[in-house]
Amino acid sequence: MAYELPVPSYSRLDSADLRRAGRDMLSLALMDARNHTLFVMGECQKAMEACGVNFPCLPELNPPLWELGHIGWFQERWIGRNLQRHQGPRADPQAVALASVQPQADFWWDDTRLSHDGRRSLSLPPLADIKAYLLATLESTLDMLARTPDEDDALYFYRLALFHEDLHGEALIAMAQTLGLRLRLPLPAPGLIREPLWLPATRWRLGLDAGAGFSFDNERPAHEVAVPEFEIDAQPVSWTQYVEFVADGGYDRPELWQPAGWDWLRQQSQGDEGRRAPRHVEQIGVARAGGQGGVLQRWFGRTVRVAGWSPVMHVSWWEADAWCRWAGRRLPTEVEWEQAAHQAAARGFRWGDVWEWTGSSFHGYPGFQAGPWRDYSESGFGSHKVLRGASLATRRRMKSAKFRHFLLPGRDDAFCGFRSCAF
Repeated sequence: MAYELPVPSYSRLDSADLRRAGRDMLSLALMDARNHTLFVMGECQKAMEACGVNFPCLPELNPPLWELGHIGWFQERWIGRNLQRHQGPRADPQAVALASVQPQADFWWDDTRLSHDGRRSLSLPPLADIKAYLLATLESTLDMLARTPDEDDALYFYRLALFHEDLHGEALIAMAQTLGLRLRLPLPAPGLIREPLWLPATRWRLGLDAGAGFSFDNERPAHEVAVPEFEIDAQPVSWTQYVEFVADGGYDRPELWQPAGWDWLRQQSQGDEGRRAPRHVEQIGVARAGGQGGVLQRWFGRTVRVAGWSPVMHVSWWEADAWCRWAGRRLPTEVEWEQAAHQAAARGFRWGDVWEWTGSSFHGYPGFQAGPWRDYSESGFGSHKVLRGASLATRRRMKSAKFRHFLLPGRDDAFCGFRSCAF
């Protein structure tokens, strides 16, 4: 049996305007996010029980109960327990916090104190108790929000908690795909295939200024960057394009891979052979008249034949970089991606089906100042790569051409693909 994910609501509750949401709209959005979290968690639980899935120890996955409890803990930590919440991004994260309504909450769910591996060894409370904790903390949040001024600083942590929950909601959906749970998430819809786009040289204002709504610390401050002229794909690289790379021995040619990427590839095992295709792919080959070909991929526990025009998905940065080397192209920088998303949308620049790897390493912008949630951005500086865009599992209110997603280059569990630029 497959469990249907809710169709995303494209009302004001799930629009990009939520970064500037006032008190009343934000209250509804927080309830909407919690309903979505609990629904996805409930469907994952039913699917695991129906399939007899035991939760594996994979480095990219948090235990589901930990993920759920952490969402409630984060909201309580930065709102209900935060005596400086009215100061917004100027709040001191080291200031003494009030006690939690759950005495062991910090021990269980504070990700700054607990390693990723340590989360698997915890004796967590049962699901019913965690749901009760989430209900109690949300009720407290909404009660305080009702008495909060409609000002950016005063609303900062409420908006942060909303988007934090949306990030973890997508992580739960990615977990379901990793485990092969029978959820139904529609594959990308077909779109026009357009030729690459040329953009002239310019000075682009990268990032956001503080104020006028919510922004993550790594999106600030706005600053001008000189961008030479460039050519960029109008849409992400498709399966048809990627199949040619595989057929040409792309996974067997070390000259196409950076040394660290080749090491990563050798460590990925599929049976007795090394990795031969992106994650979740069961069959890949050039489609020929009268014969078998194309791509068969596991999609939430089912084997599906993916359309050749659809974007390649579940590729690591190493694979994206190797494809570009094979094709004689390169990954776009994040400023090129952002400029194209804004200036070439009317000319067919399409994004939003997959997170897109860029060629940029993740660092703070010049003049970066960490926000109170210290562990969000700084922990990834230097080691992670920037992704831009959004995926088919991303809430619409999270979709912004300014948003900077970031992952280690070996991560392929997220719904990630890429596009390319000419040299």
